[in-house]
Amino acid sequence: MGARGGVVAVHAHPDDETLTSGALLAATVAAGLPATVVTCTRGERGEVIGPLHDTLEGDGDALARHRETEVAAAMRALGGVGQLFLDTLPGTEDRYADSGMAWVEGHARAGAAADLPPHALVGADLDRAAGALADFLTDRRPELVVSYEPGGGYGHPDHVRTHQIVRRTVDLLGADAPALAWAVADAADLRAAARALAGDPVVAGLVAAHAAPELAATRQGPFTPPAPGDPLPVMARERVGAGFAVPVGPVRPAVLAALTAHATQVQAVTALDLPAAVGCYALSNGALAALLPVERYEWADPERTTGMVTAVAAQSDAVA
Repeated sequence: MGARGGVVAVHAHPDDETLTSGALLAATVAAGLPATVVTCTRGERGEVIGPLHDTLEGDGDALARHRETEVAAAMRALGGVGQLFLDTLPGTEDRYADSGMAWVEGHARAGAAADLPPHALVGADLDRAAGALADFLTDRRPELVVSYEPGGGYGHPDHVRTHQIVRRTVDLLGADAPALAWAVADAADLRAAARALAGDPVVAGLVAAHAAPELAATRQGPFTPPAPGDPLPVMARERVGAGFAVPVGPVRPAVLAALTAHATQVQAVTALDLPAAVGCYALSNGALAALLPVERYEWADPERTTGMVTAVAAQSDAVA
């Protein structure tokens, strides 16, 4: 086993690690500490943006292979983050596949898909997956593990299952478990960002540039900026609990480059210099989203924390 300490981030699909934990990962590497991503599936059921839409969308095996290359490029962009797939760990099942999802509340919350593929992550044996991850963490010995809060960030079934796997892993490790934190967002931050994007001329330019009807065929438009009254994802907190925050601005170039690497999943990656948003992007649904100025995390157990995050946050500031 290689370097120990640092952080392990456990995420459901390629791109989730950057969308959710990109700043933490980049700042950890910048601080000279190891960072590793464990990805639970290859995102086989993802919608595809751009010129590869007709080739890859609906072909799960081909999309999986392509997304493996995208996540590898994103890890390089974040400064040299390690990455592996959960089903490559000893003791796991042959394959954990993307379970799919369906929007149930605008573009803020997701639910289960109408059908499940073979080997869907949501059907994975919890103890088997968690046991393999526990063995990996025992060897890797990070100070911190991060993943989703119990609602899976925005409700995607694979995100919820990933949370359950991580939670069970920590239970199996008992007193030997690293500190665990999950990604959250301050509801006030999300509302402020929505107001900022709705009135920003750069964002208006993105909307105008992607208004041509023919772009819809490859999911490259139209774009919709957020509205302050839009429903918030389940990761939103009216009052964020005990935890830590990582400034995004100092590592923004790395995060934007990593987002851009996920070209079949993320588009319109743009730097913004607004108090409430340091960037924006859109997924395949065309909904423009803000890159918030900070990533926020809550401790799963406020009695089990790590001082590593103070050094990482300070390093993030020092990178600027």
